[in-house]
Amino acid sequence: MTTVPPTVTPVDREHDPGHSHGYSKDKDAHLKRLRRIEGQVRGLQRMVEEDVYCIDILTQVSASTKALQSFALQLLQEHLRHCVAEAAAEGGPEVDAKVEEATAAIARMLRT
Repeated sequence: MTTVPPTVTPVDREHDPGHSHGYSKDKDAHLKRLRRIEGQVRGLQRMVEEDVYCIDILTQVSASTKALQSFALQLLQEHLRHCVAEAAAEGGPEVDAKVEEATAAIARMLRT
């Protein structure tokens, strides 16, 4: 986890009810996509329960993993376009904090 230097004090917008997040405009589509991924994972559970061939299960694991990665990339893109761009437009130390957050998120995604 990346820590923000003491000189940077970002505004806590994560819990501000008056602030929208970058994904807000596509929230319904995101939820639909996540439900589809959830269905894929439940399908994996059924496959194991039904003693399906290992390679067939691994194929589905790969598909589920790719679906989650694709979702994560889209969410990251929306974060950059909305949250980071907004912080950059406002200026000040918050932009550094938002860039640090995005960098840490990208690093976590690359480790998987």
